[in-house]
Amino acid sequence: MGLDTISVSAEPTPAQAIERAHAETWRRFVDEHGIVRDYVGELPTPEDCRLGKPNAIGWWSPIENGPMFTGMYLNAMVERARRSGAAADKEQARKLSQGLLKCASVSDVPGFIARGVGSDGKCHYPLSSDDQMHPWFLGMHAYLRSDIPTPAERAVLVAKVREVAGVLETTGWRVPCDGAFKGDFRGGFKGEHFRDVVRYLYMLRATHEMTGEAVWMERYRKALDEKPDKSAETRREISALGCPRDLSFIPTLQKGQFWIYVGTQAGLAWLASVEDDAATKAAYRGGLAVTAQFALSSVAMHSQFDNADQGFFGTADWRAANPTWFPQPTQKEAERLAKIVDFKKRGPRKNYEATWMRHPLAAAAVVALAGDASARPEVLKAVSHYDYAKLNMAEFFFAEVAYYALLEVK
Repeated sequence: MGLDTISVSAEPTPAQAIERAHAETWRRFVDEHGIVRDYVGELPTPEDCRLGKPNAIGWWSPIENGPMFTGMYLNAMVERARRSGAAADKEQARKLSQGLLKCASVSDVPGFIARGVGSDGKCHYPLSSDDQMHPWFLGMHAYLRSDIPTPAERAVLVAKVREVAGVLETTGWRVPCDGAFKGDFRGGFKGEHFRDVVRYLYMLRATHEMTGEAVWMERYRKALDEKPDKSAETRREISALGCPRDLSFIPTLQKGQFWIYVGTQAGLAWLASVEDDAATKAAYRGGLAVTAQFALSSVAMHSQFDNADQGFFGTADWRAANPTWFPQPTQKEAERLAKIVDFKKRGPRKNYEATWMRHPLAAAAVVALAGDASARPEVLKAVSHYDYAKLNMAEFFFAEVAYYALLEVK
């Protein structure tokens, strides 16, 4: 029986559910450049991006999380292509890699990673972030590890990775901004938190593998034994503690924030797979297991999502939902503006999907990436639950991330 002949009301198998999710992602959310948009809505114009509407960070716009989503999704799509061997899957992976390249090529600030592009295919908001930067590396690395890129593609992508990593090294691994915020930074990777540590170690070693330059491995090995500021532990020791280490600065982590840990867990899983030092490998495996265990209870939250829910998704009209505007000379002012939302015009649906779809699917991805086969049933149950055609936010791509992270998917 073909997929298109199966009733939507029938309980899909995990494979059928994933094919539906995949089709919806590519039908609605991957733009012509290969960048994953947050949702379907009017694109910001060059004037919007220059003035910072709805805000200079780009929060709540359709291009809020381009590199973040595209990088994590590409990591999964490379695995899909490896398993299928299909030319169409390889071409989709290639398109996503070009999307990441685009995000790193639209600014005159070296090392700047745009969140996405607006109506003219080039305009973008001036503030990036560490949440955009690390998945950019994750996606590039996954693609370059595959057999998909041509030699010419590979040369271009490696050169861009070398450029971005080189800039980060000069900034102390702080993420550069552009436009009116040129010279500012938004986030970094040398902090004392678990997420900081894993992402920093991952990017150092991944850059070594992508560029072949020994200096990145030297920096990676040195970083393992360093104690970040405000930390009594080395990065190796912190990597074993898992995401509960970060509860002091993200107290709502278990209630709704696993989506910002999926990339971290993916990076840690790769580090564990390639590390040849026994003590370091054990630390990585420990961090994966602790984080997965912490996320496991959130996977079951998928059952709270009602596929028949008709909540209003006013986010699609972001101008109406975010009518207030004022100049934002500082990042704090941009954040203050971003918090001013007309919740009646935005409606409840965005938060509903974030709570009962994004969070459990991200938790499922975190669990799956740890490689514990005992969690397979819970992960497969979660990815099979949703009617993906009815979802408004692209964040359901976490279902594919979870599925393709599972060992020996049946």
